Amino acid sequence: MAGAVGANGWSGFKAIYSIALLIFSIIVVMALIFDEQTSLSQDVHPALAFFMLWLALLWLSLVEGGQASMVGLPPIDRELYKESHPITWRICEHGHKGDNLDRYLMGRQFMVLALVFVINLSGAPVKDASVLGLPDVLANVFLKSGLAMILMTCMIGQLNTQVNASHCMLDFINDWGSWFTVKVAMAIEASGLLHASYLIQMIVAALAGKPIESNEEPRSGFMNLLFWVRVLYSCAILIFAFFATIAALFDGKTTMWEGVPEVVALILFFVLMGVVGMLEGMQIAFFAVSKLADEERKSSKWASMTCDILFQGEGHNLPGFMVGRQLCVVSCFFVIARVTSMDVEEGESNVLGVSDGAQEFFNTGLLGALITTIVASIAWQLVASAFPLAFLSTPITYILLRLCLLLEATGICMGAWVLAAVHAKIAGFQRDEVYVGTAEERAAMHHGDKAPAKNDLGHLDGSAFPANHNLPLEKWIAGSTYTQRRARILENIKDLRAQMKEATSDEEMEQYEVQLQAEVATLARINREEGKSFRETTKHRPDMELGDFGHEDAEEHHDDEHDPEDDNMIEEVQRQDKEASN
Repeated sequence: MAGAVGANGWSGFKAIYSIALLIFSIIVVMALIFDEQTSLSQDVHPALAFFMLWLALLWLSLVEGGQASMVGLPPIDRELYKESHPITWRICEHGHKGDNLDRYLMGRQFMVLALVFVINLSGAPVKDASVLGLPDVLANVFLKSGLAMILMTCMIGQLNTQVNASHCMLDFINDWGSWFTVKVAMAIEASGLLHASYLIQMIVAALAGKPIESNEEPRSGFMNLLFWVRVLYSCAILIFAFFATIAALFDGKTTMWEGVPEVVALILFFVLMGVVGMLEGMQIAFFAVSKLADEERKSSKWASMTCDILFQGEGHNLPGFMVGRQLCVVSCFFVIARVTSMDVEEGESNVLGVSDGAQEFFNTGLLGALITTIVASIAWQLVASAFPLAFLSTPITYILLRLCLLLEATGICMGAWVLAAVHAKIAGFQRDEVYVGTAEERAAMHHGDKAPAKNDLGHLDGSAFPANHNLPLEKWIAGSTYTQRRARILENIKDLRAQMKEATSDEEMEQYEVQLQAEVATLARINREEGKSFRETTKHRPDMELGDFGHEDAEEHHDDEHDPEDDNMIEEVQRQDKEASN
């Protein structure tokens, strides 16, 4: 870490204090659990609360990271990674068929909310909780405000895997845990629980006066009947969830903080759902308008002010917003969980007079998760996909953007990048270009990327974090030297050549040859990047020699123009490859 501070003092400092806050938050939450001062540890057993908390956090990390992979991989020809990443290929072969990506994203959204509610149930403090003899100031900050739970959820359960998955999509989901997660998300959507979202989708399309593009044939008569039956029962469940939650609020039978009037709690519930909805819609709208011309973005005063901030400089404010947005959304989720999770004390009547079993189900907070998923998340994303410029044309968007950038600038979640670096090192993650090359290299191998859909209306695939590798990757965390990167690729080439000798069919041999071409092309690109970086560096350090530069931390330089020396470089790389294989 000392080297990190030396390379980038401010980033290093933020990472140190962020990790310190995270460690302290974990200690506080564990103390709450084993002192039986959380709902689940108090009502059942601390061991169950401990297990459920960490299970939910780890599963949430798979859900969040998997989204970046699932949304980022569709353009890439799956044949390029069929042999190197068989589980990733299996997931994408089904997950990217027809409209399955939208189905996955819808079910995944409910999984995120449900897991956050489980985390809240397992680790959030009960009222008047006190542990470790914390002074009132620290108790108010970390316990009553929920900061400890927010930091744990953001850094462990969300940001760290999003960082890795945004750059290492292929490696990240190449495991059976990710396969299972995708299947669960698809099953949730197939259950019809969220089908009310499709009704909202149709209403939004009608208002926009545009058709919803589908990758599937029109539904048959029976499938259409089954679809509308699920829409109707989803709407019925949603209405009942609202009715039961509001009734519990007015009866004072939720986990809302003591002393907050019922009317204030109800208003807070709807305001927070609006804030979450705006933040969910903003991420869709921001990625959508990033594709528009500058004059189109600035259709109004507020849209112009928002875009000036969002796209200024090199565009780092867009990923910065996504980090700050994550903090805001999770904070709102935990407050909504308190407002909507029911808590009926012994001797009190159940909400709406339901049975004890039904009341126990209500107490899990899943009704609140369903409301938030459909009304505060999916609905706003669908609206933003149809009217992205409208989202930019309000002062609320501008204020929320400023708030998110302020939160990101504090570096309070910088520890997520440290966790991501440790995770990537242990798991052996490599960037996708190592396996399949860049978009230009794939096109040169006649495996060019598929063009994205022209019409995003009614689709949720703009909600990934990030949509197109826009997550910042700190140099002092991401930096592998050019020598290290070359060594990894040469090792991959040696492995491929060994596998080619054992190939049993022409098809298998062809797959290996395609991957070998990608590795050779990547090696050539690394050599070009090092040469270019060396030339730029020696402008300021004329005493520097190329041998010295090879040991410097690498910084990615992408040269989109064709280099006339490419052909010569490829020949040299092939010679190196032959020497390495010998």
